[in-house]
Amino acid sequence: MDSSSSQLESQEQALNQQLPFLDTSQLTHKTLFIPSKFIWPKGDLVDAYEKLSEPHIDLEGFLKGDKEATIEASKLVRKACLKHGFFQVTNHGVDQNLLAIALDKMGTLFNLPFNLKSRASHARAAKMWGFSTAHSNRFSSKLPWKETFSFGFDHSCNSSNNEPPVVDFFSSTLGKEFEEIGVIYEKYCEAMKELSLALTELLGLSLGLERSHFRKFFEDGSAIMRLNSYPICEQGGVALGTGPHCDPTALTILHQDQVGGLEVLANNKWHSVPPSPNALVVNIGDVFMALCNGEYKSCVHRAVVNKHKERRSLAFFLCPRNDKVVRPPEKLITGDGSRNFPDFSWSELFEFTQKHYRADAVTLQNFTKWIVSSRPYGV
Repeated sequence: MDSSSSQLESQEQALNQQLPFLDTSQLTHKTLFIPSKFIWPKGDLVDAYEKLSEPHIDLEGFLKGDKEATIEASKLVRKACLKHGFFQVTNHGVDQNLLAIALDKMGTLFNLPFNLKSRASHARAAKMWGFSTAHSNRFSSKLPWKETFSFGFDHSCNSSNNEPPVVDFFSSTLGKEFEEIGVIYEKYCEAMKELSLALTELLGLSLGLERSHFRKFFEDGSAIMRLNSYPICEQGGVALGTGPHCDPTALTILHQDQVGGLEVLANNKWHSVPPSPNALVVNIGDVFMALCNGEYKSCVHRAVVNKHKERRSLAFFLCPRNDKVVRPPEKLITGDGSRNFPDFSWSELFEFTQKHYRADAVTLQNFTKWIVSSRPYGV
């Protein structure tokens, strides 16, 4: 073995040992190898078949109460959710300046020196919140090629400093100088919560339910906010930004830059989703799939890496209150009373994905088996 090969091998061994805080910034410029932790099975790396051809759903009429526009929007939502659980919305009512600022401020966070970002690491922040490099604090293989900042959004939670919860998170983990960024993401979460509740109304109508049915279910719930940064990866043929999975939450609203990388599984083939200016991406998650008794699909998606540009996105995940029972309305249960999923609470599914199972394309199905086997008489 020549000296250069020996040096590369030593570097790889060192990088592979850097758990739980793997500094992905070391892997972004002319990387000659991919540490084994980042290599994915070939079956997960199949190229996208073509672009996903789906109409954008204009929400303007629906949000203003226009009856005909609401009927048309609900039809488009239903068609998409029966197929793959994915759609995009325009004229959604979220301030475009707020969207732009929220995306821009990610640079301030992810460009911080690694030792400063690690102040807000998962190991030091409560629960799952904080900074994570490739989720390496939880997993040791098939790592996603990304860094994340995650935090919760729940106005019912008390702040130690009487500040809004998101502002408190940033000031308490990164320092008072990040309070202003916390204010921006607090406003962002508030806007996304209102949009997500409006979307639950549209989803309810598309399923033939009362407009307020799902809004009432989620309005006292919480949310998870995740900022994603996908570094340049010159060896993209073996790595993924995010592996194939369904979101275990109820509904996801994604705001992304114009680099691209999101892909959706439809008809058993991967389809690329080119970024669209002024549109927000929406996908159904496992909680909502259970709420509609499996009628709508939890969206299987992934993010591929880019050899030339860094990509960033903001994902808002709507969740019900922890103890609320996830159960479909009688109208969505078939005549023989058959159910695709048992009753469960969000806290049970969340615990399953945090302690027992790595979220993938069949999380809900495996959670169902797990929870039935763990209950007396399978109740």
